[in-house]
Amino acid sequence: MTIRDRIKEKLDKLTNPTMKELKEVLQSLELNMDDVHPYLQSPEGKPYYRKLLYQNHAAELLVMNWSDMECAPHDHGDSMGWIQVMNGNSVNTIFEVKENQLPQEIFTREYKEGSFFFAPKKGVHKMRRGSEEALVTLHLYSPPIEGMMVYDLEKCAACLVSEECGAWWPENMKQKIKEIQIR
Repeated sequence: MTIRDRIKEKLDKLTNPTMKELKEVLQSLELNMDDVHPYLQSPEGKPYYRKLLYQNHAAELLVMNWSDMECAPHDHGDSMGWIQVMNGNSVNTIFEVKENQLPQEIFTREYKEGSFFFAPKKGVHKMRRGSEEALVTLHLYSPPIEGMMVYDLEKCAACLVSEECGAWWPENMKQKIKEIQIR
């Protein structure tokens, strides 16, 4: 059975998974660096390169390899998800967001290889590599991400981005769905 078949088999059983079910599925995939290595590419000036491994109506699974850049604070729209640190250390910063205000940093935590951490619906966070070692993360979201909001704290702005954009400020108009000035 190929990796894609293994992923498809597990994810196609999901309909409207709970937080617990989503984590159990991610753990049950038992993917390792040998499995994901063929999907990794250079981030080329971005915080990370991401590769969609599988998507259906209920969930999506992505692998990301990180540069030495930090991603922008962002949410995952109406999706929740689990992130697994496959290699290296990940530094995750959590923010509090009050209506029409800039996100305020609450705390930062480092996750080591093998760790899992949760990303709640509308939860705002940012990530970066925590050591010189390459950072590779696996992300399982349900439902597939739509309506991701990315924040630029220096510009006092937020942007609803298209699926083509990651957790960074959009470079072209095609990636911007809606830009919002905040205070």
